[in-house]
Amino acid sequence: MMTYILRRLLESVPVLLGISVLSFSILHLIPGDPAVGILGDRATPENVERIREQLGLNRPLHVQYVNWMGNILEGDLGRSARGNVSINNELRTRFPATIELALAAMVISMAVGLPMGIIAAINRNTIIDTAVMMFALTGVSIPIFVLGLLMIYVFGVELGWLPFVGRMDINLVRDFEPITGLYTVDAILRGDWAVLEEALRRLALPALTLSTIPTAIIARITRSSMLETLNQDYIRTARAKGLRSNTIVLRHSLRNALLPIVTVIGLQLGALLSGAVLTETIFSWNGVGKWLLDSIIARDYPIVQAMTLLLAAIYIMINLLVDLLYAVIDPRIRYS
Repeated sequence: MMTYILRRLLESVPVLLGISVLSFSILHLIPGDPAVGILGDRATPENVERIREQLGLNRPLHVQYVNWMGNILEGDLGRSARGNVSINNELRTRFPATIELALAAMVISMAVGLPMGIIAAINRNTIIDTAVMMFALTGVSIPIFVLGLLMIYVFGVELGWLPFVGRMDINLVRDFEPITGLYTVDAILRGDWAVLEEALRRLALPALTLSTIPTAIIARITRSSMLETLNQDYIRTARAKGLRSNTIVLRHSLRNALLPIVTVIGLQLGALLSGAVLTETIFSWNGVGKWLLDSIIARDYPIVQAMTLLLAAIYIMINLLVDLLYAVIDPRIRYS
């Protein structure tokens, strides 16, 4: 197992190297001078030259790339062009917000999507099956920005049930020190139920909005995979032996149907952690996705380059974890 993990990690090195070269090259091939974009109305020749010198933009591209990668290997993601803020420090604040939102959305997706797919498979070609598939199709079809605005209007504006602007400002909470940066987890660890309630209230709308597409995909894949296993000979044998329906479905059929389900869950989680740009923007959620979008618009090269490489690394690691889970789910799979 360790040999397999080490081999996969080594194989990811050229992938990340290629991504770093592509992201660096594409950003620097975009027409226009980023120094002018950063300065705006203050873009005098002297100021432009000063910013170019500060960011190293007046050096050859290969020198800029080597210097950037050298800093990355030392664990320094650099400093933003706007405000000269440390990217490492900013990431410590923003990335937990994205992790919390992504995990909440995935928990909702699994809690809703898995049962829906199982129920649809058991009741194949019935009105229940049709209703589940219509829900799944609707979840995939509705654009996130449309659904998000509808959720804000209905539950935030008209009914006034839930807040819809931004994450909870932990600095306004007296005598509360975050531990992990995930406010819901920190509130549970601290035993502060008032903070937990407020954190969940602010998390509800963006998490529900973000969960719609993964829920629909998980439901469809679960239904398809369950239908395949329910038609196998060992399932008919289990029925002939008189086993209970719940045992047949959950223990025999679902476990053997888990491989494609785990695969799609891993891919969706990787996509969510890579930055839910639209959801974070609509709800003013101060996470990595919104930060990356703002940086692209402002042409803040250091942030865009660092985040592209970091998110690619996260995606690769999640794929590796999914592959390792295969051996846990199916004992016949062995890595050597």
